[in-house]
Amino acid sequence: MPSDIYHKIIDLVLKAAKLARAVGINNLLQPGLVKEMIIADILGRELITTKRDADAHAIGNPNEKYEYLSCKKGGSGQLDRMFKAPKEKRKESLERITRNHRIYFAIFYEEEQTKCKVIYEILPDVMVAETERQLDRSSNAISHVGFTEAWARENGKIVHQDK
Repeated sequence: MPSDIYHKIIDLVLKAAKLARAVGINNLLQPGLVKEMIIADILGRELITTKRDADAHAIGNPNEKYEYLSCKKGGSGQLDRMFKAPKEKRKESLERITRNHRIYFAIFYEEEQTKCKVIYEILPDVMVAETERQLDRSSNAISHVGFTEAWARENGKIVHQDK
């Protein structure tokens, strides 16, 4: 009966949330957080759980920050709410990229979206150039900027690949 399975799932989520709170993660169900946790674990990084910061940093060095983008196979990773204008807001939006030592773009399997297929490492300057190109072409003052796996393959390097 499905409700029995739902009860088991809920029980496991509640136990996971309790574990997460024990290490300072107050909202395990925050959008994207579990995938960011998976990426940080694969790359050996320390997760940053606040919404207004990067996604992770080097272990022992909170100044070496990393941003994570992810999608399922065939999708696109996005930077949401990037400002084209005014100039100050655009600069602030781009700092979401430039504050980072590297950007990592993870592709998860469509049929098993907690399993990572591949992770690409991208230099912030390369991502800024593509972001500015997309913003310049946008007719909106605020846009979502998207990156495909083909773009990441062409502009980054593979740092993890599932066997």
